[in-house]
Amino acid sequence: MAAGGPRRRLVHLDLKGAPPRAAYLAEVLPLLRALGGSGLLLEYEDTFPYAGPLQPLRAPHAYSPAELRAVLRQARALGLELVPLVQTFGHMEFVLKHKEFAHLREVKVFPNALNPHKEESRALVKAMIDQVMALHEDVKWFHIGCDEVGLPLSLEYCFCVRNEGVLPRRRRGIKAVAAATRQHSGEAVLIPHKSRSKLCGLVVPGRDAHRVGRHAQRDERGNAGRTLFLSESGVPQLVQPMIWDYAADLDVEGKVQLIEKYRRCGFSKVWFASAFKGATGVNQSLTLIGHHLKNHLQWLKVASDSPADVLEGIALTGWQRYDHFSVLCELLPVAVPSLAVCLQALENGGYSEKIKENVEKLLGMSNLETETFMSTALGTFPGSNVLTLVTQVSFYLKSSVDELLERNRYVTGWFSPYHRKRRIIHPIIMHHFQPDAVSLLSKWNAVVQDLRAAMERVFHQCTVEEWMEENVHPSLQKLQQMSEQGPG
Repeated sequence: MAAGGPRRRLVHLDLKGAPPRAAYLAEVLPLLRALGGSGLLLEYEDTFPYAGPLQPLRAPHAYSPAELRAVLRQARALGLELVPLVQTFGHMEFVLKHKEFAHLREVKVFPNALNPHKEESRALVKAMIDQVMALHEDVKWFHIGCDEVGLPLSLEYCFCVRNEGVLPRRRRGIKAVAAATRQHSGEAVLIPHKSRSKLCGLVVPGRDAHRVGRHAQRDERGNAGRTLFLSESGVPQLVQPMIWDYAADLDVEGKVQLIEKYRRCGFSKVWFASAFKGATGVNQSLTLIGHHLKNHLQWLKVASDSPADVLEGIALTGWQRYDHFSVLCELLPVAVPSLAVCLQALENGGYSEKIKENVEKLLGMSNLETETFMSTALGTFPGSNVLTLVTQVSFYLKSSVDELLERNRYVTGWFSPYHRKRRIIHPIIMHHFQPDAVSLLSKWNAVVQDLRAAMERVFHQCTVEEWMEENVHPSLQKLQQMSEQGPG
């Protein structure tokens, strides 16, 4: 590995939550390149413009083919390598929630896992890949998902050490997907291994890492037969594993040992996957840069302790939702400073005061903080006003309302939920807190109006409304009630 860090540094754009408008992507792509990104890992889910029988998968805010072509054309012009990601077995909620495809669920009541044994399932996956690849010409890499199935009967699609009886069919399923994908890309297919996950990705669960490489085949009666070695399966010749870990205290020695086991199984190359956002709390609104910086510095140690030719690249993941049905976590503009710090650390093989100064210059920010949440200071990067206003709301909106509701003795003593529900409120008491509530409501309405305008430049209306409903409306509604309610 070069002294500067991994040569391939893919920025993951998780588009299944808060997908940025195409115009915002056009603004931010040059910055990603300047910060040290070498490519994009594009996880579309329902934002891809699927057509024909797949059209039900397409969300109302999905990108149009023309929008995507323009974004991809600009990315190529900037020298950014494009890696599409299509979920193929796990994380299939965006497909299996629809009535047209519900019959392909592996377990009837759960929409997250596709039944890999049905021919129609394989045809569905192939159709999805075909449509995505039609818009991504000449790509060298393709990511086929396959992680976190999340069901006891569907742990790992390829090498399931606890479901040995279904192994041959699982293996054939993933080999078929990988082979079909390589017809388009001509190169490697990527699959994940989440080593800290309770249920991990394709290759082997973290808690069974010591068993990687083999397990017993069984005959039709369930009797153990000869040992099947992973190297004999044909899978290592078709795919490259991507090892995911987002922890600040990532186990360097354990990762190095895991990489060696992969090599012994026949995998010549591996990828790493870190996180620059979306990995520290399902409803996190602000990004703690220090956590993600430490994660990347640990990955650099793994790379330096591994054979020089084993690392193909690293994907900096930026999850926007934990899954298709969860709430939004940090918005992309909020996490741009974290992404900048992490990319620069990877490009330079470490982090220093000089690198920090370069990040500040590129972002137009001063006094970049890593160990505490960012202050409300403005930057000049695209969407920086979203970061400033989200920070202001996250720090002060709820706390200012709670201060009035919980620490004003007139509110707690004479304007309790009991009194409000029955409208038994003394008119004199209202004068002790209602002016403060009206003033506070006016202040926050102005801030929220600015935030809404800033967010609408970056996101579609559905994203703005979702974020506001989760993070703003509960507090504003309390203030509204205090401002308007009078005695009975």
